[in-house]
Amino acid sequence: MELLETLQLLKISDISHGWVDTVWELDFTETDPLDARIEGEVNENGLEAFKAVYQHLLPYATEDRAVTESVWTLFSQHGLSGSGLVVLLHHFVQTGHSKTASVPQRQCALRAAAIYFLLLEIPGSITSKVFHPVLFDKCLDTVRKTWPQDLDSGKKRKKETAKSSQGDPKGRKRAKPPRREDRELEDEFEDGDQDEEEVYISGQDLLQLREGIFFLVKNFLRLLTKFPLKDKPQNVQHCVQIFIALTNFEPVIGELRFSETQDINRMKSLPDVAYWGLRLLCSPAHGEGNQTVRRVFHRLLYVILMMSGGDGSRPCLLALTQQVVAAKDMAIHFVSHIVDELKDDVLPILRTLLQHICAKVADKTEYRTHGAQALVRLLAKLSCAEYASFIQWLYEYSCNAKTQYRQFGLDVAMALLEQPERTPEAPLPPEQARLLQHKFLVQAMIFSRCSDRTATVRSRALACLAQCLEQQSPSTAEGIQELMHGTVARTMLDMDHMSVAGNSEGTRNISEANPHVTAGVFKTIEITSGEDGSIFDARDTIAMLRQRASDEKTNVRKSSLQVLMSLLKIGMIPCTPEDLSTLQDRCRDPALSVRKQALQCLTELLAAQPENSVVQKAWLTGVVPVVMDSESSVQEKALDCLEQTILRHIQSYSRFSDKDSRQRLAWDLLTLLSGESQDLCRYLSKAFIIWAKQDKFSTVFVNNLISHTETEHASAAWLLLSKVAGSAPRLNYGKILEAWDHIVSNEDITVSTTCHVLCVIGHIAKHLNGDTRERVIEDIMKWLKGFHAPIIVIGSCVSALQRLVQRDSVEDTQRLLNRYCGDLVSLCDSYLSNLMLSADRSQNIDEELVVKYLFTLGEAALQCPAKVEKRVFLLVQSILAANVSLDPVEGTEELPASQPLSQFKPSTMPTAVKAHAFITLGKLCLQNEDLAKKCVPALARELEVSTEVPVRNNVIIVMCDLCVRYTTMVDRYIPNIAACLKDPEPLIRKQTLIMLTNLLQEEFVKWKGSLFFRFVVVLVDPDPSIARLCEFCLVHLLLKRNPVMFSQHFIECIFHFNGYEKHEKYNKFPQTAREKAMFSLKGPKNKELRMKIYKFLLEHFTDEQRFNITTKISQNVLASFVDGLLPLHLEASELLSDTFVVLSLKEMKLSAMRSRPEEELQPDDDEMAVANAVMQVAQKKLISQVQKKNFIENVIPIITSLKAMLEEMRIPALKDLMAYLREMMQDYRNEVKDFFSVDKQLAAELEYDMKKYEEQLHREGEQGNGSTVTAPDANTRPGTPRPSVCLSPVPSSSARGQGPQGGASPCMAGAAGTTPQPMWPSTPVFLTPKPAGTTATRARVLSLSTAALLNSAKKVAESLKNQRRNSVSSTSPAPSSQHTPLNTSARVARQNRTPSSSSSSLVDRAISTPDQTIENVTFGAGVSYISRSLLNSSDNEPRDSEKKDANVLYLMSPDRQTPQPRQWNVESPITRTKVRRSQRTPLKPQN
Repeated sequence: MELLETLQLLKISDISHGWVDTVWELDFTETDPLDARIEGEVNENGLEAFKAVYQHLLPYATEDRAVTESVWTLFSQHGLSGSGLVVLLHHFVQTGHSKTASVPQRQCALRAAAIYFLLLEIPGSITSKVFHPVLFDKCLDTVRKTWPQDLDSGKKRKKETAKSSQGDPKGRKRAKPPRREDRELEDEFEDGDQDEEEVYISGQDLLQLREGIFFLVKNFLRLLTKFPLKDKPQNVQHCVQIFIALTNFEPVIGELRFSETQDINRMKSLPDVAYWGLRLLCSPAHGEGNQTVRRVFHRLLYVILMMSGGDGSRPCLLALTQQVVAAKDMAIHFVSHIVDELKDDVLPILRTLLQHICAKVADKTEYRTHGAQALVRLLAKLSCAEYASFIQWLYEYSCNAKTQYRQFGLDVAMALLEQPERTPEAPLPPEQARLLQHKFLVQAMIFSRCSDRTATVRSRALACLAQCLEQQSPSTAEGIQELMHGTVARTMLDMDHMSVAGNSEGTRNISEANPHVTAGVFKTIEITSGEDGSIFDARDTIAMLRQRASDEKTNVRKSSLQVLMSLLKIGMIPCTPEDLSTLQDRCRDPALSVRKQALQCLTELLAAQPENSVVQKAWLTGVVPVVMDSESSVQEKALDCLEQTILRHIQSYSRFSDKDSRQRLAWDLLTLLSGESQDLCRYLSKAFIIWAKQDKFSTVFVNNLISHTETEHASAAWLLLSKVAGSAPRLNYGKILEAWDHIVSNEDITVSTTCHVLCVIGHIAKHLNGDTRERVIEDIMKWLKGFHAPIIVIGSCVSALQRLVQRDSVEDTQRLLNRYCGDLVSLCDSYLSNLMLSADRSQNIDEELVVKYLFTLGEAALQCPAKVEKRVFLLVQSILAANVSLDPVEGTEELPASQPLSQFKPSTMPTAVKAHAFITLGKLCLQNEDLAKKCVPALARELEVSTEVPVRNNVIIVMCDLCVRYTTMVDRYIPNIAACLKDPEPLIRKQTLIMLTNLLQEEFVKWKGSLFFRFVVVLVDPDPSIARLCEFCLVHLLLKRNPVMFSQHFIECIFHFNGYEKHEKYNKFPQTAREKAMFSLKGPKNKELRMKIYKFLLEHFTDEQRFNITTKISQNVLASFVDGLLPLHLEASELLSDTFVVLSLKEMKLSAMRSRPEEELQPDDDEMAVANAVMQVAQKKLISQVQKKNFIENVIPIITSLKAMLEEMRIPALKDLMAYLREMMQDYRNEVKDFFSVDKQLAAELEYDMKKYEEQLHREGEQGNGSTVTAPDANTRPGTPRPSVCLSPVPSSSARGQGPQGGASPCMAGAAGTTPQPMWPSTPVFLTPKPAGTTATRARVLSLSTAALLNSAKKVAESLKNQRRNSVSSTSPAPSSQHTPLNTSARVARQNRTPSSSSSSLVDRAISTPDQTIENVTFGAGVSYISRSLLNSSDNEPRDSEKKDANVLYLMSPDRQTPQPRQWNVESPITRTKVRRSQRTPLKPQN
């Protein structure tokens, strides 16, 4: 009876039966409000009424022994309606769903839903019709609807103090907790009343609501144990949805456990009970077979992928918060538990889940990483056979066309490699056993992607390969070892459905490729197969890595360096000079990050192999020059590498130990720098200057160096001291002077050590006292006057002498220099004079001694110009020529100052003497301008006539030095110096390139005349090292100073390299015949070289320059031929051919049009990178529109006109024009049609020409070398106009043909009984019918419009064949095509007409202009079908009007018998084309 009393608190007896029936009839969808009085009374009783009803109904559901009567019997006995109670509960549930519901209303809704579930739990609820699917879902939705939505959506909640249960007028907004539920669920169940303001809910209220939700869910779980939902799939789906949302409701403390013995009453968190509910739903009581498991796994898919979605709407990513990641881990744990519990029954569903994880993972680095880890954890639940089967599927997935899939395949492969290699429990077939091995993942899934088409995939694959090498796992190392040593015959599956797309993205496609379209589908994903081609070769592997190191993408180059370094470091491949040079070259990469990576790789490799001398040399060659890098960060990186490797390991000799590999390495490197690699010391000087500013050289460091000066490290120690002495705080001068005395007294000291000691003495000279200075000077002068020291030491001695004599005043310093150096000049003058005046000067000469005297003379003369007499000038000249007189000039006692070398006869001196004499002469010229004026012309001539390499080399050096001193004087001879860029000797070419680059950098020389074109020719030098050096000089040294250098000279390059000199502006600079012959690149044989130069220049254009150059080429080159400014003949063919090829190059396209923004994204995938990608897409669209407009307005008119002219003149360049049109029409097809809207026939012909040209190219590819080529008519010469035959007045292409060497618009070819063959390569012809009795002389070439017309007529005739048979009585069977000269069913005949006939309107009218309405259109060119009624039935009868109407053609039925062929006499509309062209305003070339 207590139950009845508590039910009265809900006023059940007062509820209207009509209202209850209405609600049931409307299926709880649209209801009228409850009577306000009843609702008010129930609300007065509040939440306690619902709690009381629940407590009194609970014994009926739990089978309490104290309750023996059925609740449904009790209701019927007392006139209570169970349906009414259900409707009342629905009303309060619905009220609690409102966003404006107060906290008490929400609490009542939760209790009402709990009572409803309790009623369903009571036996007999089904019979009493308590269950309704809509109400069931609504009660379950109370879990979400009563919880404030703004906590998840992040919206600010309004202060609604009046509606708060706490009633606090000063209540504040509660901080938003980091909770986020499924937004898609909110969208699905939202009321739509978004304008209403939500109530303010305090923290205490939230706790109460959370308790109510927890209470409701626990009751629902109890219901699931008793109430089967097997026949209610929609409700099961909704249950899964709610439970999945609850898994992320709040954080979980501790670890979730899924065991059958777990007590639900002890669960404390909502995610805990939610997963328990999912486990209950997976039982057979709630679904057929594994349908519920499939639904649960499908929902958990998006939890694992950290997305919101899964209900058919577009998923969106969740922020990677700790809660989201924890929810992902719990979902994986639950799936693993279900698989362990249900075992083999759910393995197919698990496989489907794994496939969908692969197909729908977000294309972001962090999400892919989490997804790969989740996949690996779930794969652990598969048996070896199932695992192998999935790896097979994963491999084909990794070869899919989508970049995202190939990238994720790499992530999964790396995650799998971190796991132990599987060992099969039972024997497996070899194909499956191979899939379990780690080397399969390395070879098939990682290495094969290193040549992927997409840069991001290539980069990621190479990074993975480098990571595998760093891990040094035995199984992984074995797989890589096989790749490197070529022991892999075929590591992929040998089945037809497995393959590797070695250098592309593969040919496989996933049937469920779009995760958004298939969001509601959870089924197995099938993959189509591709080709098989997976044989590895060790040489190909290494070559691939080297190629990747030069990849166009920065990230790919960086990753390839890591791989190459790892292979070399662990000794998997030998450290060959070629591989080490790859690392060295990348130290000068254009990309800053690649240069840093190369420095790091070389340093790591050196640390791994410190004893390898080859690696030591490579490290020095790669790292030391980078101290001169223009980027400060790269420079700092190189300095850091040098400091860490060398400076930090310089210890006192007493502490040196051979066992310390780092100390030994430092001195080995310094020894190389002082010996074999001493050329790098000039870069090292820059490093020491920077270190000196940073106070790196302490007194302790200097003393440590000095301690090594008398050991085996003496040479290296003096090298460092020579660099440090200038900036060291204080040196031990006594120790240095002792070393000098030791050098003076011993002759076995090395030359390099002597030079370094002299350099140190020069640095400390200002700190020495007078007596010590004089003593050292005396020793140096003794050396110099003895002429026994090597040349290098002589130079160091003079430099040290110059520092030792320095005084406070310049006059005193110069006086001392004149004293000491003047003595040296006098000694040299005396010796050389005696030598030249001797009778046998050319015999028994001490070549080495003469060279020392010459060198000393030049060095000393620079220090004391006043002591150099005019006799010395003539003395040096006499060594270079044979007829120089040393006698005084008549009437004077002086010798002539000099004689012009151009009048000299060749000298008989040895080559070495002459070479050094030129150097000395250059030094003298630097001090005497008059001498320079007389010698420079002779030096320039020497470059042309000298056959001795050392002489030419030294003359170039002298000329370039003089250019710095006397710029104007030498400037006119720059072409002579530039001519040496084509010298037969590589040394001369390299020296000239370096010297000219220095002059251009310092702007002593300008880009005038032919210099630029001489310079860029070195890009195709036969020596690859010189070509690379030229590229470096142009791009990294010269282009930075003059960014418009390439674009300014590009058009003239086309004229110059083709030797075309008829343009009024281009290629007009002076050049000799010798220079023309040396630098000529004209002709077909050099076309590849010209293209290489064009491509290089275009690659370094900016987009603005590319855009402008296209217009300039059209207006300054092509328009000049169209307007008649340049003659159109065979000489211009190569020029036009190059022009069209250049316009077709991919390098000519704007970089914004060529690149893919998504490929440029860095692996970080941050918001800024995404924003930049979006901006690039917008920029690309804008630039595309501007470029298309420019092409249509400025290029197409010129191209179409020039096309007609080339066809008329039979110029071979027509083939390249067609190739260019084919390239452009792919991008601008729609724009071209719009442009030709006023002339549709011309547009259609142009499109038709392109179609036939492509067909001809396809035929040529199929025929290959086996095709039969018909020789062209010997009487027809290319470049001459020819008559053409046309059936319609086509304005631009109706009378076009093709020369024998060029490609034209293809037409049909063939003759009676023969297979059509091209008349000339890429130039098919159309044979015309000949009159009977005449001998066919040659095939006549018709235009494309003619072929199109005849093909169309053939199609129409064949389609109407049966109708015409009925209307024509005198017809006979159509002749076969084998007996038709034109290989068509159409024939040309004449019609007899009279002026009064009905067809009189056809007079002087072509076939394309019918006199009646067009009913049947043959094809898109605007040519009409001529009705049969217009043809006279007596076609075979000759008429007198034939001659009169000879310019009108008609098509005869193919059913007629073949008449005798007659000579075609058709007027070509070429005249019309010329008239129209003449009416166009000529295009003026732009300067």
